This record gives sequence, C-alpha cells and structure tokens, in this order.
Amino acid sequence: MKVIVDLALCQDHGQCAIAAPEVFRMDDSSRLVYEGDPDEVLRDVVQDAIDVCPVQAIFFGEDSP
Repeated sequence: MKVIVDLALCQDHGQCAIAAPEVFRMDDSSRLVYEGDPDEVLRDVVQDAIDVCPVQAIFFGEDSP
C-alpha cells in the first residue's frame, strides 16, 4: 500500500497523526512526517486519517509493480 501526502496542501493540523499514529506523526518542528509504504493491515487507520484531514491532502497511491 502506498500513501501520498500532498505537502503543498498539508497545513500540519496533525489530525492524521491522531487518527493513525502508526503511519503519521509530527516532528519536533510540528511538521508532518509519515510512512509512505505502510503495511496493508493499516489500511483502515490510513482511511481514517484520509477522512479526518481538513484539507484532504492524503491519498492512497498506486502500488509499484
């Protein structure tokens, strides 16, 4: 599973880090960092993060062949 965050849209609200801390977190500068290739078992929590993002900056990407 691929996860993409459009960092040009992201405003670092941190709602994704609350919804899916296994994949998203805020660094010491309060900037978003994330795992771009999390395990498939985390799909539901990533979907929760997508749903709560106030600027809709998170997407599922295409898996590489």
